[in-house]
Amino acid sequence: MHIEQVEADVLCIGGGICGLMAAIRASELGAAVVVAEKGNTLRSGAAATGCDHFSCYIPDVHGTDFDAFLKAKQRANPRGAAPSGGDIQRVLLEKSFDIVKLWQRWGIPMKYQGRYEFAGHGLPGHVLSSLKYAGQSQKLILTKEALKRGVKIVNRVMVLDLLVSDGVAGAVGVHTREDKMIVFRAKSAVLGTGTVNRLYPGLTPGWLLNTQRPATLSGDGRVMAFRAGADLCNLETTAHHSSTKYFAKSGVATYVGVLRDPQGKPIGPFVTRPDSKYGDPMIDMAQSIYMDYARSGKGPVYLDFSGISDEDHDYMMHWMPHEGLSAMVDHFKEEGIDTRKNAIEFTTYPFRGSGGNIRRNAKAETSLKGLYAAGDETGGGGIAGAATFGWIAGDNAARYAGSAAAPDIGREMPRIENQKESLTSMRARTVGPDWEEVNIALQHTMLDYAGFVRSETLLDAGLRHLRRIRDKAHATMIACSQHDLVRGLETLNLLDLGELVFMAAKERKETRGLHVRADYPYANPLLDATLVVKKSGGVTVTEWK
Repeated sequence: MHIEQVEADVLCIGGGICGLMAAIRASELGAAVVVAEKGNTLRSGAAATGCDHFSCYIPDVHGTDFDAFLKAKQRANPRGAAPSGGDIQRVLLEKSFDIVKLWQRWGIPMKYQGRYEFAGHGLPGHVLSSLKYAGQSQKLILTKEALKRGVKIVNRVMVLDLLVSDGVAGAVGVHTREDKMIVFRAKSAVLGTGTVNRLYPGLTPGWLLNTQRPATLSGDGRVMAFRAGADLCNLETTAHHSSTKYFAKSGVATYVGVLRDPQGKPIGPFVTRPDSKYGDPMIDMAQSIYMDYARSGKGPVYLDFSGISDEDHDYMMHWMPHEGLSAMVDHFKEEGIDTRKNAIEFTTYPFRGSGGNIRRNAKAETSLKGLYAAGDETGGGGIAGAATFGWIAGDNAARYAGSAAAPDIGREMPRIENQKESLTSMRARTVGPDWEEVNIALQHTMLDYAGFVRSETLLDAGLRHLRRIRDKAHATMIACSQHDLVRGLETLNLLDLGELVFMAAKERKETRGLHVRADYPYANPLLDATLVVKKSGGVTVTEWK
């Protein structure tokens, strides 16, 4: 396995919405920019096949009193305020319209029938902040814009670790198709590797890659940020998502229907017939209600489209491909499902979360000098957060790189050689567990010991199991192809991330949300703070901030 070197001022790790927006902005400021993407930026990340809603504030639509709009949004949004904090949400919404206009100018249709159209993710009679837009080709357009500005895109490379000298000095990665490693020398870096999948069992445990978002999004950025010394937070928290049963998909606000029980009674108080403006807000407000109905024997719960007008049906079918639901539309056609006649069963998906976030401020700065992060990596804002804070991250990363010294990675070379030996060994083995076996062992350990119920004894036992699995995986896991090698490296990252989840869950000695401690059954107001996990002096430590 040979090693190649690539030079940059700014390295964008992950070529999703965040990484491409950061690259475009940094290059506009004169930085030499490289994007390292595990797949291909044309169709990679959670936004690979589209999105149809962008959270934003437009004065001509919402009025000129921004503070009044922000309060109304926080009061009416079923999902609540962005978990990252009020200052970050404020910056996001204040900057969002600038990004909308940029995207419109670049060729991403941000208007519907000549107007800014707001629908979904809101309550009837209250402010709506989700702008409907046609995002099916957004990755192609953003890739084109990046290339126009001279950005160098290195596809098919999984970045393994950050290189650190006095702050960020670059990164090291492995090619996903060829037998080679790539060393990136850079003055600053933007992490945008997306969300965390495959940490807990998915909707269909027998099919590891049937996940709500691309299964290749495996928390890589969080783990490399932690190893480099940056702060992580919210690792103990969990959340649910809900959508179609067995067919793991996002895009619930695109559906125009009413959630009903088997007797046809609406399960929520907001709508009684399909409404294209609001959908059914219960989908957002009660992600676990389907599980509750099933456990109580009152289920299943169906999304019912009966009574939908032709206009609203056409509206829904127009947006579904833009929300990345083309496969669902094809499935309807193949199975002869007419949504005007057939209700669709919805379900609660397993845990979403427990991968935490990289802690960053409103400038997208992390606690590590020269390192910036945005998008799902940081836990809030959806596509708008990725685009807006990707732009902000690229701006600040370029300005930082403009005055930073040339990166020195000399002291990191022994670590790079050790990684090379580890990768070579995994590829050379012919007997041992593959990545799927290891990943399944991890998922069930997480579910059994850090799942729906947690306690000191469960967490201690689970942590012992996980560490034993990880040690064995490092020593025996095989990779018969370069593809298997990458899946295996993702699984090793997930094992490291799982360890941090256990440690954070042990530290939060209370019950809060879906973090249920049987030995601490009540919320402790003294712990109404952010739990930070980081590496200090080679040891993992926790802090309350």
